Amino acid sequence: MLRRFRPALVPTIAFLLVLPSLIGLGIWQLDRAAQKHALQALYEARESGAAVTLDGDRRTPGSLRYRRVQFQGYYDQAHTILLDNRVHEGIAGYNVITPVRIRGTDMRVLVNRGWVPMGPSRSQLPDVAAPAGLQTITGVATVPVRGVFRLAPPPPLGRTWQRVWEHLDLARYAKAVKFPVQPVEVLLDPNSQAGGYTREWKRPDTGIAMHQGYAAQWFLMAVVLVIIYIYRSFRPAQAVAGADDQSDGFEA
Repeated sequence: MLRRFRPALVPTIAFLLVLPSLIGLGIWQLDRAAQKHALQALYEARESGAAVTLDGDRRTPGSLRYRRVQFQGYYDQAHTILLDNRVHEGIAGYNVITPVRIRGTDMRVLVNRGWVPMGPSRSQLPDVAAPAGLQTITGVATVPVRGVFRLAPPPPLGRTWQRVWEHLDLARYAKAVKFPVQPVEVLLDPNSQAGGYTREWKRPDTGIAMHQGYAAQWFLMAVVLVIIYIYRSFRPAQAVAGADDQSDGFEA
Protein backbone atom coordinates (compact mmCIF):
# COMPACT_ATOMS: atom_id res chain seq x y z
CA MET A 1 0.00 0.00 0.00
CA LEU A 2 1.28 3.41 -0.97
CA ARG A 3 2.18 5.58 2.03
CA ARG A 4 2.97 9.27 2.21
CA PHE A 5 5.00 11.21 4.77
CA ARG A 6 2.39 13.41 6.42
CA PRO A 7 3.27 14.17 10.06
CA ALA A 8 0.54 15.44 12.35
CA LEU A 9 0.97 18.76 14.10
CA VAL A 10 0.80 17.73 17.77
CA PRO A 11 3.18 14.73 17.48
CA THR A 12 5.63 16.94 15.54
CA ILE A 13 5.63 19.59 18.26
CA ALA A 14 6.16 16.92 20.94
CA PHE A 15 8.95 15.36 18.85
CA LEU A 16 10.76 18.68 18.44
CA LEU A 17 10.54 19.33 22.17
CA VAL A 18 11.58 15.90 23.44
CA LEU A 19 14.37 15.01 20.98
CA PRO A 20 16.74 17.88 21.93
CA SER A 21 16.18 17.08 25.60
CA LEU A 22 17.18 13.44 25.14
CA ILE A 23 20.27 14.39 23.15
CA GLY A 24 21.18 17.07 25.70
CA LEU A 25 20.92 14.59 28.59
CA GLY A 26 23.19 12.17 26.73
CA ILE A 27 25.78 14.89 26.08
CA TRP A 28 25.60 15.95 29.74
CA GLN A 29 26.33 12.40 30.90
CA LEU A 30 29.29 12.17 28.52
CA ASP A 31 30.57 15.47 29.91
CA ARG A 32 30.29 14.10 33.46
CA ALA A 33 32.29 11.03 32.39
CA ALA A 34 34.94 13.27 30.81
CA GLN A 35 35.21 15.30 34.00
CA LYS A 36 35.80 12.15 36.03
CA HIS A 37 38.40 10.99 33.48
CA ALA A 38 40.24 14.25 34.06
CA LEU A 39 40.00 13.81 37.85
CA GLN A 40 41.30 10.26 37.49
CA ALA A 41 44.33 11.46 35.52
CA LEU A 42 45.05 14.16 38.10
CA TYR A 43 44.62 11.68 40.96
CA GLU A 44 46.99 9.13 39.44
CA ALA A 45 49.62 11.75 38.61
CA ARG A 46 49.60 13.24 42.09
CA GLU A 47 49.18 10.01 44.01
CA SER A 48 52.36 8.62 42.50
CA GLY A 49 54.33 11.78 43.32
CA ALA A 50 56.32 12.53 46.43
CA ALA A 51 54.33 13.22 49.60
CA VAL A 52 53.91 16.86 50.61
CA THR A 53 54.92 17.72 54.17
CA LEU A 54 52.42 20.10 55.76
CA ASP A 55 53.53 22.82 58.15
CA GLY A 56 52.05 25.99 59.60
CA ASP A 57 51.82 27.77 56.24
CA ARG A 58 48.34 27.85 54.75
CA ARG A 59 48.14 26.18 51.35
CA THR A 60 45.64 26.61 48.52
CA PRO A 61 43.12 23.82 47.91
CA GLY A 62 44.28 23.31 44.32
CA SER A 63 47.91 22.81 45.32
CA LEU A 64 47.01 19.95 47.68
CA ARG A 65 44.07 18.26 46.00
CA TYR A 66 44.73 14.49 45.58
CA ARG A 67 48.31 14.82 46.79
CA ARG A 68 49.69 12.48 49.38
CA VAL A 69 50.49 14.48 52.49
CA GLN A 70 52.32 13.78 55.71
CA PHE A 71 52.85 15.63 58.95
CA GLN A 72 53.18 15.12 62.68
CA GLY A 73 50.81 16.55 65.21
CA TYR A 74 48.33 16.08 68.00
CA TYR A 75 44.65 15.21 67.71
CA ASP A 76 42.29 17.95 68.93
CA GLN A 77 39.56 15.69 70.28
CA ALA A 78 37.41 18.57 71.54
CA HIS A 79 36.65 19.71 67.98
CA THR A 80 35.80 16.33 66.46
CA ILE A 81 32.67 16.21 64.30
CA LEU A 82 30.67 13.28 62.98
CA LEU A 83 29.36 13.37 59.42
CA ASP A 84 25.87 11.89 59.50
CA ASN A 85 24.15 9.45 57.12
CA ARG A 86 27.26 7.62 55.97
CA VAL A 87 26.48 4.03 54.95
CA HIS A 88 28.95 1.15 54.81
CA GLU A 89 27.82 -2.30 53.64
CA GLY A 90 24.22 -1.36 54.29
CA ILE A 91 24.85 -0.14 57.85
CA ALA A 92 24.24 3.49 58.82
CA GLY A 93 26.97 5.36 60.64
CA TYR A 94 29.24 8.37 60.70
CA ASN A 95 32.53 9.53 59.25
CA VAL A 96 34.80 10.77 62.02
CA ILE A 97 36.55 14.09 61.34
CA THR A 98 39.15 15.18 63.90
CA PRO A 99 41.49 18.16 63.50
CA VAL A 100 45.18 17.56 64.07
CA ARG A 101 47.35 20.42 65.31
CA ILE A 102 50.57 20.36 63.33
CA ARG A 103 53.57 20.02 65.60
CA GLY A 104 55.07 23.38 66.57
CA THR A 105 52.24 25.45 65.05
CA ASP A 106 48.64 26.43 65.70
CA MET A 107 47.55 25.21 62.25
CA ARG A 108 45.04 22.36 62.15
CA VAL A 109 44.35 19.81 59.44
CA LEU A 110 40.98 18.06 59.31
CA VAL A 111 41.62 14.31 59.19
CA ASN A 112 38.90 11.89 58.14
CA ARG A 113 39.61 8.90 60.37
CA GLY A 114 37.05 6.69 58.67
CA TRP A 115 33.60 5.22 59.23
CA VAL A 116 32.00 3.99 62.44
CA PRO A 117 28.53 2.49 62.95
CA MET A 118 25.99 4.63 64.74
CA GLY A 119 25.18 3.92 68.39
CA PRO A 120 21.98 2.41 69.80
CA SER A 121 20.23 5.72 69.07
CA ARG A 122 21.05 9.16 67.73
CA SER A 123 21.09 10.49 71.26
CA GLN A 124 23.91 8.08 72.12
CA LEU A 125 26.88 8.84 69.89
CA PRO A 126 29.70 6.32 69.37
CA ASP A 127 32.92 6.66 71.32
CA VAL A 128 35.51 8.00 68.87
CA ALA A 129 38.28 9.06 71.24
CA ALA A 130 41.48 9.90 69.40
CA PRO A 131 44.85 8.59 70.57
CA ALA A 132 46.88 10.97 72.73
CA GLY A 133 50.43 12.05 72.06
CA LEU A 134 52.35 12.87 68.93
CA GLN A 135 50.93 11.15 65.83
CA THR A 136 52.36 10.69 62.34
CA ILE A 137 49.59 11.35 59.82
CA THR A 138 49.74 10.18 56.21
CA GLY A 139 46.91 10.30 53.70
CA VAL A 140 45.45 11.89 50.59
CA ALA A 141 44.23 15.49 50.63
CA THR A 142 40.81 16.12 49.12
CA VAL A 143 38.57 19.15 48.75
CA PRO A 144 35.02 18.60 50.07
CA VAL A 145 32.26 19.15 47.53
CA ARG A 146 30.53 22.52 47.71
CA GLY A 147 26.89 23.22 47.01
CA VAL A 148 25.57 19.84 48.14
CA PHE A 149 21.83 19.28 48.22
CA ARG A 150 20.31 20.04 51.61
CA LEU A 151 16.81 19.36 52.83
CA ALA A 152 17.17 22.40 55.09
CA PRO A 153 19.89 24.96 55.89
CA PRO A 154 22.35 23.87 58.60
CA PRO A 155 21.57 25.06 62.12
CA PRO A 156 23.27 28.26 63.21
CA LEU A 157 26.55 27.87 65.04
CA GLY A 158 25.99 28.37 68.76
CA ARG A 159 28.20 28.56 71.78
CA THR A 160 28.17 24.80 72.33
CA TRP A 161 30.14 22.59 69.94
CA GLN A 162 27.99 20.73 67.42
CA ARG A 163 29.19 17.14 67.16
CA VAL A 164 26.98 15.91 64.31
CA TRP A 165 27.11 17.63 60.91
CA GLU A 166 25.29 16.71 57.73
CA HIS A 167 28.18 17.67 55.44
CA LEU A 168 31.74 18.87 55.85
CA ASP A 169 31.62 22.58 55.04
CA LEU A 170 35.18 23.87 55.45
CA ALA A 171 34.13 27.52 55.50
CA ARG A 172 31.51 26.84 58.17
CA TYR A 173 34.00 24.80 60.21
CA ALA A 174 36.64 27.53 60.04
CA LYS A 175 34.04 30.03 61.24
CA ALA A 176 33.17 27.82 64.21
CA VAL A 177 36.73 27.54 65.58
CA LYS A 178 39.37 29.98 66.73
CA PHE A 179 42.39 28.40 65.03
CA PRO A 180 43.56 28.34 61.39
CA VAL A 181 42.59 25.31 59.29
CA GLN A 182 44.13 24.03 56.07
CA PRO A 183 41.48 24.16 53.28
CA VAL A 184 41.46 20.40 52.71
CA GLU A 185 40.27 17.17 54.26
CA VAL A 186 42.89 14.43 54.62
CA LEU A 187 41.68 10.87 54.11
CA LEU A 188 43.72 8.89 56.62
CA ASP A 189 45.80 6.18 54.97
CA PRO A 190 44.09 2.76 55.29
CA ASN A 191 47.33 1.28 56.64
CA SER A 192 47.84 4.01 59.23
CA GLN A 193 47.49 3.07 62.89
CA ALA A 194 46.96 6.68 64.01
CA GLY A 195 43.47 6.26 65.45
CA GLY A 196 41.64 5.24 62.30
CA TYR A 197 38.45 3.29 61.70
CA THR A 198 36.98 1.66 58.58
CA ARG A 199 38.63 3.35 55.58
CA GLU A 200 37.59 2.23 52.10
CA TRP A 201 38.02 5.44 50.18
CA LYS A 202 36.45 5.75 46.73
CA ARG A 203 38.61 6.92 43.85
CA PRO A 204 37.46 10.02 41.92
CA ASP A 205 37.03 7.91 38.76
CA THR A 206 34.21 5.94 40.38
CA GLY A 207 31.11 6.19 38.20
CA ILE A 208 32.69 6.74 34.76
CA ALA A 209 31.11 3.59 33.35
CA MET A 210 27.79 4.54 34.94
CA HIS A 211 27.76 7.95 33.21
CA GLN A 212 28.69 6.34 29.89
CA GLY A 213 25.89 3.82 30.32
CA TYR A 214 23.36 6.56 31.05
CA ALA A 215 24.53 8.48 27.99
CA ALA A 216 24.03 5.40 25.80
CA GLN A 217 20.50 5.00 27.19
CA TRP A 218 19.56 8.62 26.45
CA PHE A 219 20.95 8.42 22.90
CA LEU A 220 19.17 5.10 22.31
CA MET A 221 15.90 6.66 23.46
CA ALA A 222 16.51 9.52 20.99
CA VAL A 223 17.04 7.04 18.14
CA VAL A 224 13.89 5.11 19.08
CA LEU A 225 11.92 8.36 19.21
CA VAL A 226 13.08 9.28 15.69
CA ILE A 227 12.14 5.84 14.35
CA ILE A 228 8.68 5.97 15.95
CA TYR A 229 8.08 9.50 14.70
CA ILE A 230 9.04 8.68 11.12
CA TYR A 231 7.06 5.43 11.16
CA ARG A 232 3.91 7.08 12.51
CA SER A 233 4.25 10.00 10.10
CA PHE A 234 3.98 7.77 7.03
CA ARG A 235 0.27 7.21 6.50
CA PRO A 236 -1.64 5.40 3.76
CA ALA A 237 -2.25 7.64 0.75
CA GLN A 238 -6.02 7.01 0.88
CA ALA A 239 -6.18 8.21 4.51
CA VAL A 240 -4.24 11.34 3.61
CA ALA A 241 -6.52 12.01 0.65
CA GLY A 242 -9.62 11.51 2.80
CA ALA A 243 -8.31 13.96 5.36
CA ASP A 244 -7.68 16.52 2.61
CA ASP A 245 -11.23 16.07 1.22
CA GLN A 246 -12.66 16.90 4.67
CA SER A 247 -10.83 20.22 4.87
CA ASP A 248 -12.71 23.48 4.52
CA GLY A 249 -11.13 24.22 1.15
CA PHE A 250 -8.97 27.14 2.24
CA GLU A 251 -5.28 27.04 1.42
CA ALA A 252 -2.81 28.39 3.93
